[in-house]
Amino acid sequence: MSISGYTFVRNAIKLSYPIRESILSILELVDEFVIAYIPGDEDDNTLEAIRSIPTDKIRIIEAEWEPERFRQNTLYAYLSDVAKQECTGDWLFYLQVDEVVHEKYIPVIKKACQYYLDKPEIEGLLFNYRHFWGDYDHCFTHHGWYPREIRVIRNLPEVHSWRDAQSFRYYSKFEPATEYYRSKEYARKLNVALVPAEVYHYGWVRPPSIMSDKQNRMRKTWDLSRSDNFYATFDYGQLNKVPLFKGTQPAVMKERIASLDWKESLHSHASNVLNRNKLKHEKPKYRFKSWIELNLLGGREIGGFKNYKIVTKFRF
Repeated sequence: MSISGYTFVRNAIKLSYPIRESILSILELVDEFVIAYIPGDEDDNTLEAIRSIPTDKIRIIEAEWEPERFRQNTLYAYLSDVAKQECTGDWLFYLQVDEVVHEKYIPVIKKACQYYLDKPEIEGLLFNYRHFWGDYDHCFTHHGWYPREIRVIRNLPEVHSWRDAQSFRYYSKFEPATEYYRSKEYARKLNVALVPAEVYHYGWVRPPSIMSDKQNRMRKTWDLSRSDNFYATFDYGQLNKVPLFKGTQPAVMKERIASLDWKESLHSHASNVLNRNKLKHEKPKYRFKSWIELNLLGGREIGGFKNYKIVTKFRF
């Protein structure tokens, strides 16, 4: 059995993505790690950061940034596919550069890959998610945040990233174009096994000024007509309303966590919600549904979009 890790990246260091930590978190599990690297700003040091990782498993492929060609939030799907098509493993572990896997989950993920290797009806492995917010002490696992997502897929040419590369679909017909990455006609959900492992998502953990820059760039990628400066300074809202994280962080995150120096700018108690647009988790309907899910349903989500079909649950 062989496993390929893969991802795509642009401006990771400038925008404070934990790219080294992300790669290192699964490096011992994979036989190779393929990265589609897109050159970014002149003052970004992403390529140097990748090359500083002491391993011969990493292969870097240069890709192009083409938001005019891939519209409606599909550019990321294309770029992830650029890396995917260079992978050689039986299984492919796609990890976005703001996602990290705790070392305690590596053994169970490896066992799941071995167990389902000769069971072709399982096309992917599904993991639970923790979405950290503002810092490393607060996180969401409830309504309005995707609770699970596919991160390991079988190496099939028919499987491609879907829409904004958050997940995958199996295509009966495909071309690398916007209409196919958004297609429902030619694409179906993958049949997956739910694995008792978590992905830690740190996409919302960065200084407010860098968070603003990142959000403005993403908006521009989704829609070229949008303003470059929608967010002046990102406001994380009232962190005392966000659940505390009581677990342990991945070992690879130790230095990054120790270097956090923006606590005082998070406005954890001072934000005036009445004078700004409410964040999703602050809206009454989401708070009400989240309370029911967490207190009455044991964490099970009410409704919610599921981009997969759970065939079985892995037990080891």
